[in-house]
Amino acid sequence: MPGPYRDHYAIMLEHGTLEVGIYVPRNTDPQTPHTRDELYLVTRGSGWFRSGEDRVAFGPGDLLFVPAHRPHQFEQFTDDLVVWVVFYGPMGGEVGAQL
Repeated sequence: MPGPYRDHYAIMLEHGTLEVGIYVPRNTDPQTPHTRDELYLVTRGSGWFRSGEDRVAFGPGDLLFVPAHRPHQFEQFTDDLVVWVVFYGPMGGEVGAQL
């Protein structure tokens, strides 16, 4: 699983500002901050999630929010981690945007 975009992420749906994908990191999480707000829905696996200075445990069924431009990363996660990713809204995130 994941496919042509990177070996750990595949886009499943794009519509307007919405992008839905599947993220399957292996060993480490190489992410850098993104330009839009995002949600993660954990479907398999567990570990720790760092968002800015906050660090929380996660597992299947957990929903994690990350505002645009915030450093974040999955840490110490199990080998079976699979996460749905939802990017949405304007570049720069909804905070401060005129909606």
